Amino acid sequence: MLWISEYLFGNLIWQGKGRIFKMNLLSGITYNLRGLWLGIKTPKLLMLGLLRFVVVVIIAVFFASLILLYHQQIMNIIWVRPESQWTLWLWHLFSWFLSSLLVGLAAVLSYLISQILFSVIIMDYMSRITERMMTGQEKQEEMPILPRFFHLVKQEMPRTIIPVALTLLLMVIGWLTPFGPVVAVFSSVVAVIFLAWDNTDLTPARRLNLFKERSRLLLKTLPFHLGFGSLFLIPGLNILFLSFAPVGATLYYIDKHDA
Repeated sequence: MLWISEYLFGNLIWQGKGRIFKMNLLSGITYNLRGLWLGIKTPKLLMLGLLRFVVVVIIAVFFASLILLYHQQIMNIIWVRPESQWTLWLWHLFSWFLSSLLVGLAAVLSYLISQILFSVIIMDYMSRITERMMTGQEKQEEMPILPRFFHLVKQEMPRTIIPVALTLLLMVIGWLTPFGPVVAVFSSVVAVIFLAWDNTDLTPARRLNLFKERSRLLLKTLPFHLGFGSLFLIPGLNILFLSFAPVGATLYYIDKHDA
């Protein structure tokens, strides 16, 4: 009888944890949708969200154009066009692969640059507007404009570089091992969690909370961040959700941590 009671008790605990996980997952999705709706119906937030999108696209197109413009010179450095028709097809195949790889790297580079130097300012401003709308005030440490800018950039660098580096590492592992499909799913989960954290961390970073405390908070709320970031996996709409994610993330932080 003892083992039966232990099994039932353990099963109840497991079911309780499962319900909590689902509730946090759905809560993340809900806050993302709430932020999108608030951003669309608020003119100032709508303008900033669209501006963030435009900045990323412009920088990505700029770097991709440079790479394609100097593609032949890059190929000549790596591999001069062969005269033999037997190896020419291999040269064209490698050329196509290199172009795709460089354009992909350009997209990653443009994301990093725009996120660190431009989007961080737009995201922080959207978060501050949302906080003032919801609470009537803005809780933050007083700091001059220039030091605040460098502080925001400093806070953004680990939030941006760490997930991108981790995602690229998982991609390489997927290419070099037979566990490619599993790694692809896991890398997507990791990417959306960090993308969600990039937004939920805006408010505590602005209040000068220590990075150790903020990263610990992420680990405690992984199901919420997974739910919040799951909408970033929807093709086409993901850019829209990303553009207005700071709004929903700020709503979440105010409701859950300022209550």
